Amino acid sequence: MSRYERENIRRMDGYTWGEQPDDNRTIKLNTNENPYPPSPAVDAALQGLSAASLRTYPQPTSDPLRDKLAQHHAVERDNIVVTNGGDEALRLALTTFAAPGMAIGTLEPSYSLYPVLAAIADTPVFSLPYQDNWTIPADYAQQANEHSVRLTCLVNPQAPSGVLTPVDELRRLADSLEGLLLLDEAYIDFIDPALNHDATPLIHEHDNVLILRTFSKGYSLAGLRLGYLIGCDDLIDPIVTKTRDSYNIDHVSQTLGLAAFMDQNYATGTWQSVREARESLKLNLGQLGFEIPPSETNFLLARVPEGNESAKSIYEQLKAAGILVRFFDKPGLNDKLRITIGTPEQNQQLVEELSRILKL
Repeated sequence: MSRYERENIRRMDGYTWGEQPDDNRTIKLNTNENPYPPSPAVDAALQGLSAASLRTYPQPTSDPLRDKLAQHHAVERDNIVVTNGGDEALRLALTTFAAPGMAIGTLEPSYSLYPVLAAIADTPVFSLPYQDNWTIPADYAQQANEHSVRLTCLVNPQAPSGVLTPVDELRRLADSLEGLLLLDEAYIDFIDPALNHDATPLIHEHDNVLILRTFSKGYSLAGLRLGYLIGCDDLIDPIVTKTRDSYNIDHVSQTLGLAAFMDQNYATGTWQSVREARESLKLNLGQLGFEIPPSETNFLLARVPEGNESAKSIYEQLKAAGILVRFFDKPGLNDKLRITIGTPEQNQQLVEELSRILKL
């Protein structure tokens, strides 16, 4: 242990990432990646890259990509900042708007990186549990204000439940909060289009709303690390001009990200395939006795059937069979498994293995 390590860093625990096996045989249903590869346009863009293009620094603010994102969301370039994955977007929001000692707010359970980033910044965390039906407590804003919460981070659709909070409820929350509301929309692409869910207008109605998006899930680019924030000019400008790293998005990421984003037909096709597989897997798991809340993401949170097999035991037996799912050993989640939607073939193998484990 270094004597130079900051005291708050010494006290904290780091982020625990999902298992990443080295082999190609394991069925990975544990880290919510898209089961389909990126667009063929990404392959073409990758083949078109020249090593000579890496000699100079990349476009400083990713403006070609920002322009296409702005057009897609019906906003201006100044409403968007491109980041090195969604995680950098979170860190930038915290760095820019919450000084050390200012509280950030969350709802539990949620993305486990939030408290890690808060600990790094020496910032306290205020949290309330979701209600039994995965809804936000009616008095969350009041209590957050009483605790002087500067920044509330809310995953929507939620993780790990997959439940979607409607825009009207988000609007009421933004109205009531004295601090900022960051909507972490990492899984937004998998929402049923029939719901017409779109929180983007909130950035025009409120000066305290930031929306986070990522290329990791919907565009099958988890290995690239690319994301962005959407917000009013006054929120985005200090991130772009002051707190963002210099040249934070490399040339390769800008090129491949733009290629993926421009092929909306391919991306939306994979989203629909995931939705269809999600409903099929939910039905099959329900027939095995699993209880699952309604999900609008690319994963399911499945409460294991009552009986002799615990969630941890099922997780371990699946792992031994070459199938990885996510088990969280914490109250409220230790009787559940979070299962990423795979291809139909992967999902079928999972169901067959679960049937064997449960002796059904």
